[in-house]
Amino acid sequence: MRGPHGEELPGAVLFACTMNAVRSPMAAALMNHLLGKFVRVESVGVRAGMPDPLAAAVMEEIGIVLAAHQPRRFEDMEDQAFDLVITLSPEAQHKAMEMTRDSPTRIEYWRIADPTAVDGSREQRLAAYGAVRDDLLRRLKARFLAPPGADT
Repeated sequence: MRGPHGEELPGAVLFACTMNAVRSPMAAALMNHLLGKFVRVESVGVRAGMPDPLAAAVMEEIGIVLAAHQPRRFEDMEDQAFDLVITLSPEAQHKAMEMTRDSPTRIEYWRIADPTAVDGSREQRLAAYGAVRDDLLRRLKARFLAPPGADT
């Protein structure tokens, strides 16, 4: 499948993290915002966490609503196929490798900071979440929106 600039895109992408509460839903929402017309995008966790209000707040800063996200686990997924699984934690990487060992699914690991590990004031914590959002957006654009032949 070709994207808006002629770039090659996978048909379906799954973002996976440990809790499916911060990084993976943020990545999926950003990807849906950028390429939802071209790619089916979902997110999942090794464990289902609780929706994170700080993640929702930093996404709302850029006009993306995350409030409806309901965390889910790999085991909660219907029998779905994905061309690409992008894991955002070592635990999710292990689980994705285990679950896709008999399929042609590609798996990529993106080392993304965990903003829930940051202590401090609400402003400091929001800044950490915002930095993760911005890192994810930069990586998504570099990975999926680079014109054909461009160095990323």
